Amino acid sequence: MAAPAGSMHAGSLSAGSVVIIGSGPGAYEAALVARQLGASVTLIDRDGIGGSAVLTDCVPSKALIATSNAMLAVADSGDLGVLINGQPPVSAELSVNLATVNARVTALANAQSTDIAAALHREGVQVLHGAGSFVDANTVNVTAPDDSTHSVHADVALIATGARPRILDTAIPDGKRILTWDQVYSLTELPEKLIVVGSGVTGAEFASAYQGLGSEVILVSSRNRVLPSEDEDAARVIESVFARRGVHVMSEARAVGVTTVDNGVQVELQDGRVIDGTHVLLALGSIPNTDNLNLQSVGVHTDDRGFIEVDKVSRTSCRNIYAAGDCTGVLMLASVAAMQGRIAMWHALGDAVTPLHLEAVSSTVFTEPEIATVGVSQQDLDSGEFRGEVILLPLATNARAKMQEHTDGFIKILCRKSSRIVAGAVVVSPGASELIHPLTLAVQERLTVDELASTFTVFPSLSGSIAEAARRLHRGSD
Repeated sequence: MAAPAGSMHAGSLSAGSVVIIGSGPGAYEAALVARQLGASVTLIDRDGIGGSAVLTDCVPSKALIATSNAMLAVADSGDLGVLINGQPPVSAELSVNLATVNARVTALANAQSTDIAAALHREGVQVLHGAGSFVDANTVNVTAPDDSTHSVHADVALIATGARPRILDTAIPDGKRILTWDQVYSLTELPEKLIVVGSGVTGAEFASAYQGLGSEVILVSSRNRVLPSEDEDAARVIESVFARRGVHVMSEARAVGVTTVDNGVQVELQDGRVIDGTHVLLALGSIPNTDNLNLQSVGVHTDDRGFIEVDKVSRTSCRNIYAAGDCTGVLMLASVAAMQGRIAMWHALGDAVTPLHLEAVSSTVFTEPEIATVGVSQQDLDSGEFRGEVILLPLATNARAKMQEHTDGFIKILCRKSSRIVAGAVVVSPGASELIHPLTLAVQERLTVDELASTFTVFPSLSGSIAEAARRLHRGSD
């Protein structure tokens, strides 16, 4: 079979021993590919199969958000004619049993971890529990939970150790009042007044979630708006929704410390102001888990923040050592980690491989409504880096959106000026994480706006607005 366009063969190792340090998406997907290609695979798991993506991040956080969205849907259903005991739903009268919610969230995460572990076992992956570090480029030392150690040989090694929440020296998490995002699932009572420090993706998602669950939420942003790295039009929608629902956003306010007081916390800002709350959630970004791997001894280079430097096939500066996922800082998404891991094994084991391209990676911010993006951005267009055209179609014009009382959001499509090829898109809508898929296909397969527009959509459907937006970018023959 011919290799895919743009693919390459490594031709280095048809089979051999692969050692993977880590157990998240980059690790377990790599392990399954390596076994498929005939390698002997040892996976070193320190924190639980599935890593943070499954156990403390993506899976549990989105399960928590699902409960929040259900409550918001009920609270907003009065205009649809829904009555509870003869009266329209009132959000203030709704409540949540957080202990039950978090028990469900944790059970879902553990079940997903169990399913992945079963797949690894079924495919013959040897799993060792402990922490891995390099002795040399072909030897990995494993320290078991009982502090015993032994070494395993690696013809090829993959580092997929992920990242952990960044904290402040003046705000040490205690798991009770001062929390990181991986500690919130131990709460049994809903925070009465939650202060979220950080307005990036994680901060915005948890602010949206806990407001929906019934907490009073204050979002502290060091920037002039929420979601500073996202599409500005999309961020503006979320800010508007936050304001309407009562999330108080403090812009250009930098937190410098947190202290606990009786039954609460105090967050000190750089300008001297102090915010009182019952709990604080730190959403300040991530630090790569690369500090205990003995990377210097094998010549694996990291940047000044500790992220491992890799090329387009996930290879590090040491020829037989690869890296995938959040520890590389390439694009901190589970989908990217998984693809990096697969690419690493395809390359290392001599299979055809297409190097990593980020142009067609879609991502989602799971606020309510969601924000999903792919390809080039409005900022690329405004700066002149990308030459093209853009259309923004408000979701409120969509018949299905009207039926469901969705008034917030839009479909935005960017296309290349001459070829009319779809180059980027933004969707702000309930279920945007699903709606972005046809637009991702359009970007990846280089479809024109006319090809996208001529594809049938269901009426009524939210996806109908994708075709409508594409039609509005049609340019007639000269």
